Formats: sequence, C-alpha cells, structure tokens
Amino acid sequence: MNTANTAGIPDAFWQDPVERAKSDPAAFGQLYDRYAGQIYRFVRARVRDDGLAEDITAEVFLSALRHIKGYQDQGRPFSCWLYRIAVNAVASHYRSQRSSLPLDEHLDLVSPLLDPLDEVVGRERIRAVWQAVDRLPAQQRAAMILKFSEDMTMEEVGAVLGKSRAAAKLLIYRAMQRLRRELAPSAVAELALAS
Repeated sequence: MNTANTAGIPDAFWQDPVERAKSDPAAFGQLYDRYAGQIYRFVRARVRDDGLAEDITAEVFLSALRHIKGYQDQGRPFSCWLYRIAVNAVASHYRSQRSSLPLDEHLDLVSPLLDPLDEVVGRERIRAVWQAVDRLPAQQRAAMILKFSEDMTMEEVGAVLGKSRAAAKLLIYRAMQRLRRELAPSAVAELALAS
C-alpha cells in the first residue's frame, strides 16, 4: 500500500530517484534524462562516431536498468556508477573490434583573434596530443579523458575507474610523463624547422 505524507504526496515521490528506479522502471526515465547527455559525450569522446556513441550509450542505460536493483550507494554520485558502466562498454567495444579510433579534433577552439596559421598549428598540436592520448594504456587513457575532457575531479575519476583518488592521480601523472616523452621529439623537430 502506498502511503502519503501530510501534504497528500505519495512517499515514493520523496525517495531518492535511484531508490525509486529500483522498484519502478518508469522512474528510471528521470535518471536517463538527467545523465544521458554527459554519458553520451563521454562515450562520443572515446569512439569518435555519433551513431556508435548513441548505440553504446543505449547499452549503458539498458545495463544500468537491468542492474539498478543491485546498485548500492557508496557515498559517490550515481553518475560514477554510470561512468563505470560506460568505461566497460567502450572497452568491450574495442575488444570486439580490435581497432581504435583517434581522439583528434575533439575540441573546437576557433578564435577570431587567432591568425589562421596559428589556428592550424594549434589544431595540429591538439590533434597530436589526443592521438598520443589514444595510444596510452586503457586505464591512463580513460583517466585523461575523464579529467581533461569531462572535467572531473580526481575523486570522481577514481570513483569511475574504481580506484582511490591517489591511484587516479598516479594514472594521470604517469600518462602525462609518457605524453611528455612521446611529444617532446616532435616539439624539438618543430623548433628545428622554425629556425
């Protein structure tokens, strides 16, 4: 029996939307509406294809709906659980495809103040960096995307990846070190050509 509070509103209304979704699949729609955009953007940054990103995002939410009853609040935002599902779905896609897609051109940095040549050089640098990020080991790549593309805190990155804040910070540090080593020769070559 559904009881009501003093204002005549059912108790279920006052429950956390995640808790409501555990017993009412229709309530899951609120969670979908709230988080679908950010999960899609995360997936899209990883796969670089709109249709594929839509398919994987749909898989993420279908999986979340199937497993919502097992979700337990551990003091982290619900979105962390969804991001973990998304990380696994993207990894599963890459395992099945045995290929990777470049992460270039993911930022649109057009500025009316830039000289067109500077804009081209800037875009090429960004492309080179994201191509290098794409070659990182999976955990480092995911950490870099979450931190720099999704603008998450270290705590959030750790939560999504199932790691502590310190472990997430170490993944970012190691990724940055690797990127510096990989990108430094191209920067040296660029300087040599300019002189």
